[in-house]
Amino acid sequence: MSQLIWFRTDLRVRDNTALHAAMQAGPTIALYLLSPGQWRVHQDAPGKIHFWLRNLACLRDELARLGVPLLIRSASHWEQAPQVLAELCRELRVRQVQVNEEYGVSESRRDRAVAACLAEQDTGFRSHVDQLLFPPGSILTRSGGYFQVYSQFRKVCYQRLHAALPIPVALPKPQMPLALSSDPVPVSMPGFATPNPELQVLWPAGEQAALERLTRFTDERMDDYERDRDLPAHSGTSQLSPYLTAGVLSPRQCLHAALRNNQGEFDSGNPGAISWINELLWREFYKHILVGFPQVSMHRAFRPQTEALPWRHAPDELRAWQQGRTGFPLIDAAMRQLLATGWMHNRLRMVVAMFLTKNLLIDWREGERFFMQHLIDGDLAANNGGWQWSASTGTDAVPWFRLFNPATQSQRFDPDGRFIRHWLPELAHLDNRSIHQPGIKNDLFNNIDYPAPVVDLAASRQRALDAFRQLG
Repeated sequence: MSQLIWFRTDLRVRDNTALHAAMQAGPTIALYLLSPGQWRVHQDAPGKIHFWLRNLACLRDELARLGVPLLIRSASHWEQAPQVLAELCRELRVRQVQVNEEYGVSESRRDRAVAACLAEQDTGFRSHVDQLLFPPGSILTRSGGYFQVYSQFRKVCYQRLHAALPIPVALPKPQMPLALSSDPVPVSMPGFATPNPELQVLWPAGEQAALERLTRFTDERMDDYERDRDLPAHSGTSQLSPYLTAGVLSPRQCLHAALRNNQGEFDSGNPGAISWINELLWREFYKHILVGFPQVSMHRAFRPQTEALPWRHAPDELRAWQQGRTGFPLIDAAMRQLLATGWMHNRLRMVVAMFLTKNLLIDWREGERFFMQHLIDGDLAANNGGWQWSASTGTDAVPWFRLFNPATQSQRFDPDGRFIRHWLPELAHLDNRSIHQPGIKNDLFNNIDYPAPVVDLAASRQRALDAFRQLG
């Protein structure tokens, strides 16, 4: 009788709670389900799917070193998963399926259905907390509810970390080889375009690549992280989010790497380390929100009253935003970075989101969807949380009367225009003042192949203030 570990968004062998538990319990077989129909429902980006497949191929090799065969099966939509797993478990005489928990509404429904189906044939289903430092429901307010404000959530997390740090689990010892071969991993999926080769260079696959990137960041850039993290022209961020989203890295591995850099401290010492650990806790916070407030998984605003906002239907302006043709250089440069690399600098994610939802007054769900369709690190919790924060519809939301001015943000965080010049070469010849607002009418502007601003900032700001004010 065997154990089956069902891999999902946990594509690694090191510090993998379910894999460790399975191999401790008995001979272990691994499974991955290809679910292209479900991926399309969830708007997953082609670059993200390709990144998963590349990491899955690396995982197959890592599992082979442990003597664990990896089987590939198909369940186009998750409604098919219970039957696929039940048949496989009967065929292989599996005693128990081990998984690491996932937290969206669709994921939770899938796992409940699988567990119920397996129980009918006396096959166990055991889930583990793995992509979080703390189980959902363990960080609560005094009244027993989920925190709605990040700073309060972080305070309790600090208390728990002081009491006991989450410890990574050990790499399992290799098991005796089984009379079962691994399946080949597809290099592409029908219906999902293969990204250009440059994307594979930007985002190399595999645990070793991820761990090397983590080490380089903590050793070379973490000290300056607090200072450089908001400067898009600098390599000041870790760019580890795709690996965390796919589970090629665990948050425990990241936390301990930061602690090693900061003499074991997480709330004192190196400001860069503290700031980065706080970003890990933001990811944690938004996943807890998925469990405590499941409506956010179903395209609903966290703050119900904001459903009454008079969002505009402005397809031409939405298209200009999507294509990086708004006439606001920082916005357009950020969107072109997204389209070219599958990733966008975190500061710029806030700026472009606020521009869409406030200056253009277009529903945040349009932006959330577009990001998921293009991000290699598209994560339901983080993406939804960030969009609703920027739109002032979500948890810990930025006050509705605060709007980022894209020209001011550009002057502050890209003062010499390096980031803009890289992504908007048509503006490269402008001086450091003009490059932030080339739409100011002058003879030079008329000779630039660059669009006029799609909106007047002052008027659009007032429009947004009036819309939010009407909510009371």
